[in-house]
Amino acid sequence: MTLENRLIRYADLKPCTNAFIDTRSPGSDKKENFTLIGPGVAENPDQHVHISIPHGFNIGGARQPAGCLNSQHSHLTEEVFVVHSGTWAFISGVNADDGKIVLTEGDIISIPMDIFRGFENVGDDIGYLHAVLGGDDPGRVLWAPQVFDLADQYGLILMEDGSLVDTTLGQSVPAGKKLMPVTSAEQIAQHRVVDSEAMESIVQRTDTFNWTSNNALAQFDGVEEVALVGPENTAEDLPAGKLNWSHKFVVRGLKMQPAAVVPAHIRDEEEVIFIQKGQVEISVDGESVVLGKGDTFTTPIGATRSFAQTGEQECILYITRRNDKPQAPKFV
Repeated sequence: MTLENRLIRYADLKPCTNAFIDTRSPGSDKKENFTLIGPGVAENPDQHVHISIPHGFNIGGARQPAGCLNSQHSHLTEEVFVVHSGTWAFISGVNADDGKIVLTEGDIISIPMDIFRGFENVGDDIGYLHAVLGGDDPGRVLWAPQVFDLADQYGLILMEDGSLVDTTLGQSVPAGKKLMPVTSAEQIAQHRVVDSEAMESIVQRTDTFNWTSNNALAQFDGVEEVALVGPENTAEDLPAGKLNWSHKFVVRGLKMQPAAVVPAHIRDEEEVIFIQKGQVEISVDGESVVLGKGDTFTTPIGATRSFAQTGEQECILYITRRNDKPQAPKFV
């Protein structure tokens, strides 16, 4: 696979506008869902997958105009969001009335499996969320009961295997297939009630990032790193991030000033780089590619890679790696 095939430019993202059963529900009918890396959790088989290589986690995205809502649901694996653009409210509770917090650009939230969640673009412009879901197979979405009711009103039926039937297109339930049962009271009871104050414990805001310049990667002029998701990792000389429980992946922030360079090194884990702001040139095994704001790149395991800040403004990368404690980079 060439470097270009490992690069997903923001401008080339291919959305699915009917990925889930809430895509015709009032307030949710203008959202765009993206599956960048891995199978994701879309219920529509037409959802485009940009890169299908297993990474141990999935990378997705959500783009929504002002006032657009993603309905209450939960997942079988951890879910992390980085606010790339816009202002977003994250809402907890099966009925969206337990808690609410508002995040802005650069903030990060990790929502555990036992919390019903929804999110709404409460800003004035289109917003984009960069998302990480744990596992090669993150399983199915568990929807709040009212989502099923609304879907039925607008002609969408969710099957037990996770597929959608759209009756407005003349589709019918296939013979021998079963409908997805509406989420039961017992399933709901397995979720926590989390109020607005408690939700702050699963959020890391940009003004609280503990940037460091004396660890394994950030030992070069103009380079700083911060642990955001995952436990302490002595191999990388990084303390635990605030979101320090096991995810089976970690998320790091890397800040590079103009002309800063991270020289050639090797990683033993999958590494996905998302450009939050600025511009960076990534070189891998003698080839180079320049990434800009909103672009995503996945680096082959064991490949020699280096980063050079080629823009005029500060550059911030969010990097996801497999495992709770990745190995230290090996400089060559």
